[in-house]
Amino acid sequence: MKKPLILVTNDDGINAAGIKALIEVASEFGDIVVVAPDSPQSGMGHAVTLSNPIRLHEVDLFEGIAAYECTGTPVDCVKLAKNILLKDREVALCVSGINHGSNASINIIYSGTMSAAMEASLEGIPSIGFSLLDYAYNANFEPSKPFVRTLIQHVLEHGMEHGTLWNVNIPKLPEGQIKGIKVCRQANANWEEEFVEAFDPRGQKYYWMTGNFVNKDTGEDTDIQALRDGYVSVVPSMHDLTNYKAIQSLKGLNAF
Repeated sequence: MKKPLILVTNDDGINAAGIKALIEVASEFGDIVVVAPDSPQSGMGHAVTLSNPIRLHEVDLFEGIAAYECTGTPVDCVKLAKNILLKDREVALCVSGINHGSNASINIIYSGTMSAAMEASLEGIPSIGFSLLDYAYNANFEPSKPFVRTLIQHVLEHGMEHGTLWNVNIPKLPEGQIKGIKVCRQANANWEEEFVEAFDPRGQKYYWMTGNFVNKDTGEDTDIQALRDGYVSVVPSMHDLTNYKAIQSLKGLNAF
């Protein structure tokens, strides 16, 4: 049988350890094409490049794997893969990551990792974004691999509802200590930003953004709680941002 085609991307850059781990697992299931940024693009959200040319260069980084580095954003990578490199081929699955750091809760909005997965979903491709709760460059991705393997296999065997993507976060725990997988909802949490004000050597003022992640959600069924309890969190997400509950209360506007 013909192997499924799997697109692999990320936002930490094509040289990141996380994408190498993801490629190793995904290659067990199909033919792999990698299109990833040539430099880190964390926090880029759904940004696209409009004012500069985007370049693609084939690279020999992963033995036996077709791989391309892109000068654009994570979303640019998916767009170029779908419309240029793979325009005459059916992509069975897009996997993004494994991100260095959490993309749980509201982080999905800011994440380049999840925006790449969302762009693939917009193109009708089942997609999963994977993140490990470890920001270190030398993070250990080995404990993540069995769960990445399980989730990729599930989607390839059972499919995914159109318009859905999975936001998968993996706790930072030693091998054998992750308890399992929990399907859950996105926690109600946000960042409370702070800006450090300073001056450069020329006396020009600048700001450096920092802040604290504040979880306002006490529910037991959230991604944040699942991660705290030692589980991999899986949040089925979507790109339809309509607040359906508010529609009925705004019906009166239809008279104007």
